[in-house]
Amino acid sequence: MTREAAIAGALACFDDGQYLDILRRRVAVPTESQNPDRLPDLRRYLDEEIAPAFEAMGHSCTIFDNPVAGGGPVLLAERIEDSALPTVLGYGHGDVILGYADQWYEGLDPWALTQRGDRMYGRGTADNKGQHTLNMCAMAAALEARGRLGFNSKFMVETGEENGSAGLAEVVEANLDAFAADVFIASDGPRVSPDRPTIFLGARGAKNFDLVVDLREGGHHSGNWGGLLANPGVILAHALSTIVSETGKIQIPEWLPEPISNSMRASLADITVEAGENAPEIDPNWGEPDLAPAQQVYGWNSFEVLALKTGNPEHPVNAIPPRAHAHCQIRFIQGSKPDEFLPALRRHLDANGFSMVEIAPPLPGNAINFIATRTEPDNPWARWADAAIERTSGRPTAVLPQLGGSICNDIFSDTLGLPTIWIPHSYAACSQHAPNEHILLSEARDAIQLMAGLYWDLGEPGTPAK
Repeated sequence: MTREAAIAGALACFDDGQYLDILRRRVAVPTESQNPDRLPDLRRYLDEEIAPAFEAMGHSCTIFDNPVAGGGPVLLAERIEDSALPTVLGYGHGDVILGYADQWYEGLDPWALTQRGDRMYGRGTADNKGQHTLNMCAMAAALEARGRLGFNSKFMVETGEENGSAGLAEVVEANLDAFAADVFIASDGPRVSPDRPTIFLGARGAKNFDLVVDLREGGHHSGNWGGLLANPGVILAHALSTIVSETGKIQIPEWLPEPISNSMRASLADITVEAGENAPEIDPNWGEPDLAPAQQVYGWNSFEVLALKTGNPEHPVNAIPPRAHAHCQIRFIQGSKPDEFLPALRRHLDANGFSMVEIAPPLPGNAINFIATRTEPDNPWARWADAAIERTSGRPTAVLPQLGGSICNDIFSDTLGLPTIWIPHSYAACSQHAPNEHILLSEARDAIQLMAGLYWDLGEPGTPAK
């Protein structure tokens, strides 16, 4: 059989409805990892959906319990055809963010697939059930076309990514031989635009923290005490204004990376950030001056206030509030110094007269702390994957040094020492962490043939591991 047959088989799986039938079952499993009551559903997803599908492709499956209390289990599927062949580690996560069922468009249910035009709605369609299901179907098509893969396949599906992948590093570190491979190839996140195949080679890191101004017990009448009592909301607002300018420029030098290198500028030169229909318009004067949008997202650091509260916004009263609280985040590229972020912030606040502003750990549900990682664009596996995708698509692939978002890529790049190749199948306006999550069917159909061609090529001579 041929490469073309593998691609045709993958397209048939999509066009005859098999892919959507599988995805419909998987979306129906409410795998909310942030909801402790869903732990049995996380296990059920692996037992009933993932393990049988990989076993049908000749893989053996092991499910590892998570060493972190309440953490979701981790599945490893393994098919070793010949120890002399390259070994490819894949990845997906079966857990999803909370459903927020009452906030979806009328007629939509987070746990049911619903098509409206080119959009297929359902929780996990984009993040990440739709993406790893697509890869599994593409791998099955390549296997059927050749009768074997021609490479060794290992594929991890975890169920705690939306909780920061708690416990995953410990599982991998305790089973290094089981997860050992030559290259990591997986799918998550968005393309740079819906119609442009994309590779990202790492991810920005993320550090979340809280800023708190807690001045006194209880509120006090604004008429009797206005002008006499310091207002924590005003103090916190002014403190934030020293951290980031009114146009979003970071004002703490220790938070900034090294200037963008010429090689990174070259790799981002033809990248246009185009999130697709109904995406918000980019604010042209926001962030670091003189950086293009692609450089801001894929080659620089950013600071965000995720939530800010003082008093009771839902039911305000005529009282000076006792407390103000901001949930904050820094996204950063490799080469930054995250261990210095908070000490530098403390020095900055004190120097600007804000010693009363406390730097506090984030609330448990917001406790994100990812490491920045990157595989260099000239890595042989990166060049190979770029060529494999373009061989099918016939159009240039966008190759990004790192994703704008964050994921547990350090487990694969640092702990396992692998080149990391991410091939996303979603787009930026897919609402993956919000109500109305969806995929674009046109983009998914394009992606399944790209992955079938790539899995076929992994079994051919000429990969970097051969």
